[in-house]
Amino acid sequence: MFFQVIDILGTIAFAISGVLVALDKRMDAFGVLIIAFVTSVGGGTLRDVMIGVQPVSWMTNMTYVYVIIASAIFAVVLRKQIGYLRRSLFLFDTIGIGLYTVVGIEAGLVAGLHPIICIALGTVTACFGGVLRDILCNEIPVIFRKEIYATPCILGGLTYFLLRNFVADTNFIFVIAGLIVIIIRLLAVRLKISLPSLYKKEEL
Repeated sequence: MFFQVIDILGTIAFAISGVLVALDKRMDAFGVLIIAFVTSVGGGTLRDVMIGVQPVSWMTNMTYVYVIIASAIFAVVLRKQIGYLRRSLFLFDTIGIGLYTVVGIEAGLVAGLHPIICIALGTVTACFGGVLRDILCNEIPVIFRKEIYATPCILGGLTYFLLRNFVADTNFIFVIAGLIVIIIRLLAVRLKISLPSLYKKEEL
């Protein structure tokens, strides 16, 4: 039950993130809904395809579809109350990657995969929806910029497996690992921490 709540919260966060980008691009109602949908289930769909889940999870559980539609309507109706688009986008996107990282890791564990593969699945689940969102909105995906994005997911995944050696409460591990992802991402942006570039200035 707790795991399902985490999954739904991640879906809501990413749906709102997608809506904010779509509104910023001045898309129509259909475009807004499509971007919200792709952002929410893109990573999970790729994850399910990779581990052989057929059909993918959101196709067998209409709760996800209803949650995405409701979240999109909520974000559109209350877009002024949500606040500044870019700041709100960053917040919901960060919450989304934190929650979806642990969701992806859990899916890998259920499939009986190695911890390293589970962390990779968590990162894919967290990041790929945002990649699809940015591509469809004609933006360079955040994960391919200097900004820290996938790294917090990996560190959150490592924390998850480290805690499993000392903590028996799985729900507690979910929460801590998700918070690690969110906190690292927030601190990285706040402190302007980025990965080193592979090119020199004169190559620009």
